[in-house]
Amino acid sequence: MKISEKGMSEQAVLAQLEAFRKDDLKWQEGRAFGYVFDPGKDVMAVGKRAYNAFLSENGLDFTVFRSLQRLERDLAAFGARHLRGDEHVVGNFSSGGTESIILAVKAARDYHREKRPDIKCPEMILPTTAHAAFHKAAHYLDINVVSVAVDPQSFKVRADDVRQAITANTIMMVGSAPSYAQGVIDPITELGDIALEKDLWLHTDACMGGFLLPYFKRLGEPVPDFDFSVPGVSSISMDLHKYAYSPKGASLVLYRHKNLRQHQIFACSSWIGYTIINNAVQSSKSGGPMAAAWAVLNYVGDTGYLEIARKNLAAVKKIAAGIEAIDGIRLLAQPQMSLVAFTSDTVNVFHIIDEMNARGWYIQPALSFDNSPAHIHLSINASNVGWEKDLLKDLEACVRTAATLPEGDLVKMVRGGLEQIDLENVSDEDIKGLLAMAGIGEGSLPDRMAGINGVLDALPAKAREKILTSFVNDLFVQ
Repeated sequence: MKISEKGMSEQAVLAQLEAFRKDDLKWQEGRAFGYVFDPGKDVMAVGKRAYNAFLSENGLDFTVFRSLQRLERDLAAFGARHLRGDEHVVGNFSSGGTESIILAVKAARDYHREKRPDIKCPEMILPTTAHAAFHKAAHYLDINVVSVAVDPQSFKVRADDVRQAITANTIMMVGSAPSYAQGVIDPITELGDIALEKDLWLHTDACMGGFLLPYFKRLGEPVPDFDFSVPGVSSISMDLHKYAYSPKGASLVLYRHKNLRQHQIFACSSWIGYTIINNAVQSSKSGGPMAAAWAVLNYVGDTGYLEIARKNLAAVKKIAAGIEAIDGIRLLAQPQMSLVAFTSDTVNVFHIIDEMNARGWYIQPALSFDNSPAHIHLSINASNVGWEKDLLKDLEACVRTAATLPEGDLVKMVRGGLEQIDLENVSDEDIKGLLAMAGIGEGSLPDRMAGINGVLDALPAKAREKILTSFVNDLFVQ
């Protein structure tokens, strides 16, 4: 891009920005089951007004912008109460679940550096259902991941398997409430017992469920303990821009007491400049997301959220029951929240997704890994309520159509040639050739993705990562 020489009018600037969005996901229609959590126009308007009001306030220095310090303390105090913490629980605001997770992992690493300096190669035990953000944190913070398979029926991690994975280098364990993929809750109480016994840090990843699950519990759902009521839990991440419906990015990371949280904080005065003190990864940051989260929470209120949760729960049950009634597809697990995963033993799920997308829906593909087959994921939120009947009707028709579609030639070729290809050391040029055969070139994507997803699904995880890295590296070039 070359910026305009004399400047554009406000009308022209905004018109061009609007034109850029022509191929974006049409989330406003209520037919998107992922990425955007839409609370409705009135709630969104309040969030946007608060966001804009604090857009220019800078969270870099809370001694200058005291309002942001007040907002952050209020939000952390809400999070502590919501997750049944006592007066010692502390927390901070972050840009999203990934940042909250990175902060918690950093705090655990630095806590053990001080407590156990003999550990030179720290390890973190992750169920295969743990969010990819933990792998990113491990990559950034130089921590080894010890992966533990989950139960192939329930998709929950087994506490005994975690116990057996503990070594002298283990510093941290992770459980999900719920896991993103299948929407089930790990046995946090059992993991907490192990954490206390072995003196290890246990993090509950409640980015998806931390806000909504307490409301489901109040509605009579059998939600197991996952929060600070479990004595062994050291830290919890909870997003507000998902089921609290505040504008992105808004998340909280909470600690059982401030002696744990102090290892999250970064301070530096070893340079010729102002002293840096950061309670999160970012330094300069807009106060907009924090103000918007505060505003939305207080605008909707507790009874408002309970009613939203009631409708959401009814939609989840209706959709889950409807999926079970459709021939050719099955639930992977009974959802314990509003995340639903289903697959097929006879029909290519990637063709189902393409067919649904062609009808104006957005549903998310998930590749096979370990003992989880390729499947379809739904994140059901407030804007999806009322669309259940239409979704299930179209889904049934799309399953029938997808059953008639063949597997692509490229997928067959890749499956047939895996033994002859060193996929983990394949060159960028070879990757470009493979992508070109799949219909991808010069940063473009085909309308139908079944062939591409089928190829990726046939490859080992490390090969997928290499191909995707090469593709994205080429995508963002001038």
